[in-house]
Amino acid sequence: MKMNRTLTSFLLVLSLFALTAPLLAIDRQPGADYRARRVALSHLVGSGVVVLFGGVEEEGPSALYGYRQDNDFFYLSGWAEPGAALLIAPEVPATGDAPARPYTEVLFLPPHNRTQEKWTGPKLAAGDEKAAELTGFDRVTSLDQMRELIASVVPARAQVYTGVKPSPQTTPSTGPMEWLARANAFGFAHYEDVSGFVAELRKHKDRGEIERIRHATDASKAAHREAMKAMRPGLYEYQIAALMQYRHMDAGCEREAYSPIVGSGPNSTVLHYADNTRQIQDGDLVVIDVAGEYGMYASDITRTLPASGHFTPRQREIYNVVLGAQQAVFKAIQPGTSTLVGREPESLYKVAYDYINTHGKDLHGEPLGKYFIHGLGHRVGLEVHDVGAGPVDKGDVFTVEPGIYIPEEKIGVRIEDIVMIDESGKVVNLTADLPHTPEDIEAAMHR
Repeated sequence: MKMNRTLTSFLLVLSLFALTAPLLAIDRQPGADYRARRVALSHLVGSGVVVLFGGVEEEGPSALYGYRQDNDFFYLSGWAEPGAALLIAPEVPATGDAPARPYTEVLFLPPHNRTQEKWTGPKLAAGDEKAAELTGFDRVTSLDQMRELIASVVPARAQVYTGVKPSPQTTPSTGPMEWLARANAFGFAHYEDVSGFVAELRKHKDRGEIERIRHATDASKAAHREAMKAMRPGLYEYQIAALMQYRHMDAGCEREAYSPIVGSGPNSTVLHYADNTRQIQDGDLVVIDVAGEYGMYASDITRTLPASGHFTPRQREIYNVVLGAQQAVFKAIQPGTSTLVGREPESLYKVAYDYINTHGKDLHGEPLGKYFIHGLGHRVGLEVHDVGAGPVDKGDVFTVEPGIYIPEEKIGVRIEDIVMIDESGKVVNLTADLPHTPEDIEAAMHR
């Protein structure tokens, strides 16, 4: 009863925090970091130009979840307010009668809408004092002037790189680019999707990105420690989720990195269980896959706890198989060579699968490999499942998350840590100080 009252108090504080706290400003990196990314992208697109739109405020989604900027747009601009667009035109030398074109970058901001701002707060406009200083762009212009400026900068038969996807997929650029085409802004320009180039850049995390992932991870680790201390039979899954969300926001996170997963008993075997409505029972295992987002950057952590504070012998056996698989993966990581997917010798997934399949049996004497039913991990960044393919290498941040899920026994175990490879090639587990072993978890639950 005491813990129920404590969690109720946390929920009350959380609701008051949401009602009274000012809107959190996104922790941006220095403007030079975003400019370096724009210049790097200009080198990748050759003589083409980049025209990209950010997201807009939508009454439904924004009202429910708050506005969140498009990831590619934020990566290139560092601009989190809605309704913006950008132009990047690489430097082009003079050829024949065509004059040289200097490197050009422009941020377009919508003009003030005083009526809208009464509802969603003041926004920066191009004519505002210090607009260029605050945005870090060479030039900041009103969105009203975009068509004319593009027509004067972009050649008639240019290659235009933007956010385009095969129908029926859409991006924030889909509608605006159709309007610009109808307005003859590009002449006979050809559109290409820019996301592949941006993904290649986003794969390597710079120092500022690592700092923000670390902040999100530190907040998430603190939340998991709170969950370990609070966990006991009789609580509801949503109470643990709410406690952790409070800790994230208290540490400065803007939002959850993904929908919190607190799966107890039979729900521990459901990978993306998100209802969080079941009452936790004595003897349950509870899979807690919860993390926050800071400065637009995600973390991703999972721990598996015994509801009663002690693992049963069978639960401990399965847990140790998963832990052993994870430790085998950590030892096998080779920067520039190891991959997260596949069954080739360099595949870290294969390392985990082979370990699980050769350690322990199910109730029928069968190997446990068939109960490892998801991938080993994924890159993490502006998205919790971030862009980027190929071997993990310097500057990569990714998860290592083997798991075993046996519905027949109501046993699900996942251990997920977030790992980076620094510029020297050293593999750093950002969540190494969060309890891993059954003994450490039991100790943390009984403090």
